[in-house]
Amino acid sequence: MKKTIFVFLSILFSCIGVNAINNARWITVPSGDANKPNTWISFRKDFNIEKVPSKALTQIAVDSKYWFWINGQMVIFEGGLKRGPNPRDTYYDEVDLAPYLKKGQNKIAILLWHFGKEGYSHKNSGKAGLIFNLKEGNIELISDNSWLCKIHPAYGNTGEPYPNLRLPESNIHFDANKDIANWQTEDSRGKYGFVNAHEIGKWGDAPWNTLVKRPIPQWKDFGIKTVKYKDIERKKGTGKDTIIAAFPYNMQMTPVLDVTDKKGGSLISIFTDHLYGGSDVGIRAEYVTKKGKQTYESIGWMNGHKLMLVVPSDVTVNSIKYRETGYNADPVGSFSCDDEFYMRFWKKALRTLYVNMRDTYFDCPDRERAQWWGDEVVLMGESFYTYSTPIHDLMKKGIHELIGWQKEDGVLHSPIPEGNYGVELPGQMLASIGHYGFWNYYMNTGDKQTIQDVYPGVKKYLSLWSLDDTGLTAFRPGAWTWGDWGNNRDMRLIYAGWHYLALKGAASMADLLGYTNDAKEYRIIMEKVKDGYNQCWNDKAYRHPEYKEETDDRVQALAVISGIADQLKYDAILKVFETEFHASPYMEKYIMEALFMMGQGEYGVERSKKRLSAMVNNTEYTTLFEGWYIGDIGELGGGTVNHAWSGGALTVIAQYICGIYPLEAGYKVFKIEPEPATFKTASISVPSIAGMIKSKFVSSSKEFTLEVVVPYGTEAIIYLPVGREREITINGKIPYENEYKTSSKYLYKTKVSYQLPAGNYKISVK
Repeated sequence: MKKTIFVFLSILFSCIGVNAINNARWITVPSGDANKPNTWISFRKDFNIEKVPSKALTQIAVDSKYWFWINGQMVIFEGGLKRGPNPRDTYYDEVDLAPYLKKGQNKIAILLWHFGKEGYSHKNSGKAGLIFNLKEGNIELISDNSWLCKIHPAYGNTGEPYPNLRLPESNIHFDANKDIANWQTEDSRGKYGFVNAHEIGKWGDAPWNTLVKRPIPQWKDFGIKTVKYKDIERKKGTGKDTIIAAFPYNMQMTPVLDVTDKKGGSLISIFTDHLYGGSDVGIRAEYVTKKGKQTYESIGWMNGHKLMLVVPSDVTVNSIKYRETGYNADPVGSFSCDDEFYMRFWKKALRTLYVNMRDTYFDCPDRERAQWWGDEVVLMGESFYTYSTPIHDLMKKGIHELIGWQKEDGVLHSPIPEGNYGVELPGQMLASIGHYGFWNYYMNTGDKQTIQDVYPGVKKYLSLWSLDDTGLTAFRPGAWTWGDWGNNRDMRLIYAGWHYLALKGAASMADLLGYTNDAKEYRIIMEKVKDGYNQCWNDKAYRHPEYKEETDDRVQALAVISGIADQLKYDAILKVFETEFHASPYMEKYIMEALFMMGQGEYGVERSKKRLSAMVNNTEYTTLFEGWYIGDIGELGGGTVNHAWSGGALTVIAQYICGIYPLEAGYKVFKIEPEPATFKTASISVPSIAGMIKSKFVSSSKEFTLEVVVPYGTEAIIYLPVGREREITINGKIPYENEYKTSSKYLYKTKVSYQLPAGNYKISVK
C-alpha cells in the first residue's frame, strides 16, 4: 500500500525535469558531526570552461538551506525549501548559472545550513547533504568527492533561550575570530584546511528519496538598506547598552551590523521585538566581534518592527542595516475608499499577508512559521485580490502538500510539512478541501490539473465522515477538537457547516472531472446534512440540542454562507449577530460575508469595524493580531501581532463591496456587483489570472457611477445595486434594447445587469 501511495505522489508532483539517471552524488564532510543540529558546512569547487554557455540549468538540493556564490558573487541568498512535498521526499532548486560564469576558471562556493531537528514546518532527514548537477553542452559539473568541504568553525549555538519546538531553525551564534574570511574565492585546501567531500548517496537515494523540483520562485531580495539615524535609539546600561533600530514596517529581514571593537571578543545579542511571538520564544542570534572595524550579516531571517541589539558599552555601532527578503510576488492590486478606517485596515492586512508567506503560507512568522490550513484558506482568498499571479504557485504547493502528507487511513492534517506534530483539526481540514479552499483556488486560476491531482485524496478524506440518525454530520473529534479560538463554540454545527461546504466543493470538483456518480452522492449527503442542520433551528437561532452555552455566532454564519439557512431565517440571524460576539478574527470574516449575503452590508461594515478597531487603530504595529487584543486585556491563541487571518475582511471588501468574483474558472467571465453599504466611493484593481480588472464606484442619493476595465479575452457581468433602475447610460449612451444582454444563466431577478466584453466603461445611473 505504501509503495502505491508513493508512486502516486511521484506522479502527482510531476517529478523531475532533470535526467532520471545522473552521476551527481550527495556529499557532506567526512566527520559525523555534520548531522548535529545547527551545523554549517562550506563547500568549494573550482572548474574551468572554454566558452560561457547561453544557458546552464543546474539542479541543487540540500538539507536544509544554502547560500551560493560564483566567483565571489552571490547567486542565491537562502536556497532550498523545507522538507518536504510528502513525508519522504525533498525539493530541489533549478538555477541558471550562465549569467554568473566566465571563460576560464570559475569558483563555486556553497554554505549549507543543516537544521538537524524537527519542526512544524520541516521533516528532518537526519543527514546533512548537498547534491549538485550541471550538464550543459560540453560542461559537466557534478557533486562528488572531488569537491572540498569543511564545517564552518565560526557558526555555533547560543545558550538559552532556544527557539520553541515548533521551529526547526536554531539560533545562530557567529564568532568572527573563527571566521574563514574570503573562503568563497581563496585557495581553500591549503589556506583553510578544506578536505575532500564524503559521498553518501546518489540522486533519489534515502533519506532524501525522490527529488521534486521547487514549485515556487526564489525569494525576492529587496537589497540592503540602512536604518536612518533618527530611527535608532541607544539606551545606556551598566557595561552594556541596548540599541533599538526601527524598521518602516514588520518584515522578514536579516540584520547587517557595521561595528568597531578596539579589543575584539565582545558578544552582541541580536533579536527583534517579536522574539517572544505570542506565547513562545522565536529566533535570535549572537555575534562575537573581532578586533577592529567589521561588517556582519546574520543570514537566518527574523521578523519584527524593531531590531534590538545588546552591545558592550565600549563597542561602537557605526551603522545598522538590513536585507528584506520575501516571497517573489508583488502587491500589484490596489484599493482606495472614502473610509479612512478601512484604508488603514487594508494597508495592515496587506503587510500582514506578506510577512506570512515564504516556504509556505504560515500562521505567524515568529512563533511557528507553520502551514495551518485554516489560515491558508483565508490567506489565499486575500492573495487573489492583491498579489501578482506568481502567488498562485505558493497555493498550488500547499494544496499538493496537504494531499501529499495524507495518512494511509485517509486522515488529512496540518501543519505540513512537519516532523513533530501531525494532528488533525477536522474543521480546518474540511475548510481546506472545500468551497473556500481547493474550489476557490480553481475558480481563480482555472488550474484543472491540480484539481485532478488532488481529487482522490479529497474523496478519501470525505469518506471518513458519516451522518448521525438525524442526518447531521456525526462528530469526529480528530486529534484536536478546534473550531476557533474563543468560547461558546457549538462544535457539532461548526463541523457540520464545514462538512457541507467541503461536500459542495467536492461536488463541483467531481462535476469538473466528469465523476457524475460522485457528484450525485455528495449532493445527496449535502441534503441530509442540510436537513439535520435545520432541525437545530429553534426559531431564534441554530443551536445543537447538546450545546448549552451562549448562542454561537459562527454557526449562524456557516448556515448562511453555505446556503443551509433560507431567507426566512435572516431576520432572526441578524439579531444574533447584533448581540453575540464570540468569533475570533479567523471566523469573523465569514460573519461579515454572511451579513452581506443577507443584504445587511451596512451592519457588516459596522460590526467588522467595531471588532477590528483595537488592532487597526494601534499605531505601534503595522500588522494585524491573532486575537482581538494584545496584552493584559486579553489574547487568543497566544496573541501574536502578525496573524494574516485577521485580514479576512479584505476579501469581503473586494468580493462584496466592490463585487468582483469569477463566474467561470480563470476569470473568463466574472461579475462586478458592487454593494456600497456605508461607502460613498471605492476603487479597486484586481490582478486576476486574465489580467488587471479595475472598478470604481461613486454612490450618492442623486447618482451612482461605475467605471470598469474589462481585460482582453474576458467578459464582465455588471450588476447594479438594487434600486438603481432609473436612467442608465453606458459610455454616455442609453443602451438600446438587448445591447449588452446578459446570458440567461447569469440573470438575477432583482437586479439590472449588463454583459460587457473587454474594454473600458463608465456606467451612470441617475
